[in-house]
Amino acid sequence: MLKSLTIGTLLKETAQKYGQQEAVVYSKENIRLTYKQFYDESTRLAKALMKLGIKKGGNVAIWASNVPEWLLLQFATARIGAVLVTVNTSYQANELEYLLKQSDSTTLFLIDGFKGTSYVDTLKQITNFQAPHQDKLPKLKNLIYIGKDKAPAGMNSWNELLMLSGEVTDEELAGRENELSHNDVINMQYTSGTTGFPKGVMLTHHNIVNNGYLVAEAMNLSNQDRLCIPVPFFHCFGCVLSTMACVSVGATMLPIIEFDPELVLQTVEEEKCTALHGVPTMFIAELNHPNFSRYNLTTLRTGIMAGSPCPIEVMKKVINVMGMTEITIAYGQTESSPVITQTTRTDSIERRVQTVGKAHTHAEVKIIDPLTGEEAAPNQQGELCTRGYLVMKGYYKMPEATKQVIDADGWLHTGDLATIDEEGYVQITGRLKDMMIRGGENIYPREIEEFLYSHDLIVDVQVIGVPDEKYGEKAAACIKIKEGYTLSLEEIREYCKGKLAFHKIPEYVFLVDEYPMTASGKIQKYKLREQAKEWISQEVN
Repeated sequence: MLKSLTIGTLLKETAQKYGQQEAVVYSKENIRLTYKQFYDESTRLAKALMKLGIKKGGNVAIWASNVPEWLLLQFATARIGAVLVTVNTSYQANELEYLLKQSDSTTLFLIDGFKGTSYVDTLKQITNFQAPHQDKLPKLKNLIYIGKDKAPAGMNSWNELLMLSGEVTDEELAGRENELSHNDVINMQYTSGTTGFPKGVMLTHHNIVNNGYLVAEAMNLSNQDRLCIPVPFFHCFGCVLSTMACVSVGATMLPIIEFDPELVLQTVEEEKCTALHGVPTMFIAELNHPNFSRYNLTTLRTGIMAGSPCPIEVMKKVINVMGMTEITIAYGQTESSPVITQTTRTDSIERRVQTVGKAHTHAEVKIIDPLTGEEAAPNQQGELCTRGYLVMKGYYKMPEATKQVIDADGWLHTGDLATIDEEGYVQITGRLKDMMIRGGENIYPREIEEFLYSHDLIVDVQVIGVPDEKYGEKAAACIKIKEGYTLSLEEIREYCKGKLAFHKIPEYVFLVDEYPMTASGKIQKYKLREQAKEWISQEVN
């Protein structure tokens, strides 16, 4: 049965039930809060935000890594009915300006910087702090600095904000909370840019409270579990699959402020984590860390691998080497809150490595022929569509874009190619936009990638289509290999002969150290395609 709760009510119920249990632990920073303490801190912040003038339905942006303040803001904004606008940590000036303007954000919370980018300097490029009401960002009124240093001129510090809390009574906060509906939009996440232009996905209390709970159920997560969270909060993986899942059952959250594979391994050992989340690239980095074998990971039981297709060979290592015997695969997208399908801990290893599980309870799923719109037969490939509580309210101020993905019957068209077998298990076979056509033959990159992962020297691989005058497109494999080794195009093609159809064998191979990625760990194939075209052009010339 779906829960008709606001996020604030959910947190309150969990705090009443598990008040003395640890809610949040930042091991490296030595921060520990019980559920009662976390609830009380969110109350204090909620009151301060009300005094600052944040209205119900007001948009509040946060540009920060997984700092403790991010977590508090997620729940405090929800408790006063404000919409938390999550900003990608990799954004630069133009992207930030676009998001703040398009989202009508009245308030921006930000840390000093991330991975070499000064957020303060970046913000100075688009507003001089002294006049945040200027034409560029007319709605932006408040700039709040998160950090131990003194706030830059034109900003207020986090502590200065908290001091306002004493001017709002418990009754005033309760009054605001009583005004809220579980159908209110409470979260706005901008699509991560794997396909270009970002759009603000509007999610409600109802969307993410229920998705978080159903995700926890699939992992068999309970108040006895401790979840290590290295995935970014600004992405649905962090703020729904991780934080909301934990709060829905009273589990302990152990966030990693900035992903570091060794810090993840250390946190799992020291804090006896029973669960771990990550995108495939994170698990690959952990498994291949030179100190991996030094860490005791025997407490690990469950978790989620998601965010991009999960390579079979990597999944097997996570189960057999990391000991995560009950790990689940989750699939979805921001527009679906995000999880549509998930394997369970009782699914066979084969199911967990070859499929993304079955549709969640309360989520309808169908596969359609992309050309005709007719529903496909079992095991027939087509576009995956979903309907139910999980579908977003729409894209913010983009009704036409919303109509393009949500049809008149309420079905969300994901743009993903998939099949469903007779038992309801879903296999994701690629993106409609990633599909290659070589001389009239359809080629799906995922199939080639899965095969190449079986090569002993290959650590990671991404297959893309590159333009070709004769065939239209040819397959190119961008490969990461084990340190100290090399692989040639001829060796790769020889490895594929007799095992892959001729037209699927990569006609270009590029050895790479890194892939272009979003901050949430998704590989940007459209950027990789542009790079490959440049490399081919250089070879020809």
